[in-house]
Amino acid sequence: EAEELRVEVAQLKRAMLTRPVIDLARGVLMASFGLSPEDAWNVLVSVSQHTNTKLHQLAEELVDSVNGEPPPDDLQRRISLAVAEISRPA
Repeated sequence: EAEELRVEVAQLKRAMLTRPVIDLARGVLMASFGLSPEDAWNVLVSVSQHTNTKLHQLAEELVDSVNGEPPPDDLQRRISLAVAEISRPA
């Protein structure tokens, strides 16, 4: 039980450190593509899974691209595909 609590505390600490950049990345996607907060989250999760990239690392790349170099072509393509998938009518 004590070990489970230690693991949970470590996970919560990590989440507190990575959450702000993930929220910024969601904002970038919302502003860039007119997505809702939920759709922006789903795009991040989809791209993270399809590129085998941790969500917070993907978010950092996306946020860094706002003021710097654009993300790599593969990442741009994957984001575009995820946005198109989310935006497609049901």
